[in-house]
Amino acid sequence: HHPLIAFIGELRMAVNFWLRSGNTHTTNNIYGFMENTFERLRGKRIGLLRADSGFYDGKILEYLEDRTTNYIIAAKFYRPLKLAMARTKTYLTLDDGIEIAETLHKSPDWDRQRRFIIVRQEISRRPKATGKQLRLFEEEEIYRNYRYSLFVTNLSLPAKAVWDLYRERSDAENRIKELKEDFGVDSFNVHDFFATEAALNWVIMAYNLMSLFRQAVLKTATDHRLKTLRYKLFGIGSYMTQHGNRRILKLALAMKRRSWFMGLWERTNLFHWPVILSVEKP
Repeated sequence: HHPLIAFIGELRMAVNFWLRSGNTHTTNNIYGFMENTFERLRGKRIGLLRADSGFYDGKILEYLEDRTTNYIIAAKFYRPLKLAMARTKTYLTLDDGIEIAETLHKSPDWDRQRRFIIVRQEISRRPKATGKQLRLFEEEEIYRNYRYSLFVTNLSLPAKAVWDLYRERSDAENRIKELKEDFGVDSFNVHDFFATEAALNWVIMAYNLMSLFRQAVLKTATDHRLKTLRYKLFGIGSYMTQHGNRRILKLALAMKRRSWFMGLWERTNLFHWPVILSVEKP
């Protein structure tokens, strides 16, 4: 099965989750997922949408433009785009081995040109660089020296600013890693599609509850993952005692940590539900 997940970047929360069958094409029904996500965010202003190349589809781009939604989406390396990249010769140097450029391109089935940002990284200087090599003209050595990344956007910001904004999407990859390693999102195959989807929706709900807990109660400078909080907060031995009409929870917690722990306890009394999610930036 292949999941689709939409995150609110600033809040580090999942706003939508769909599970798709394993034989589903990458772009199949992504338009429906996008519509459903915006419906869930009805009444909120979305400053920017970032998405991977699975969402690179003309119908999606038109839908976002009709909504006047800013977007940066990784492009698929179709041959016409590769040719457009090969024709682009003017690059601006950003750092040692990193260059950036932009071009306008119109796909045969589009009614307009769109802006593309090209980033290339020199492999000899940056051997761990992400991206793909252009394998159009094997006789031209220059294309084999670089790995390329390509993005389509309707933003008018400078090319470097667009790339910087897209790079912040890497935090979504960290959230997916956390869902896999800490919440077991890839371990709930119960041999029935809808049962698996139901189980995974509970996983997403648990993830969001933990995200709210970190933001509203912990409020720490470091956004600890669940595997850390498990031993820092939850894996603490305790027992209940009775004192008159009162029940008392006694924690097996070192004295130097008790004031901090009890401070968290007090914060829960000040926390009022529900939390209103507001997507205002960037």
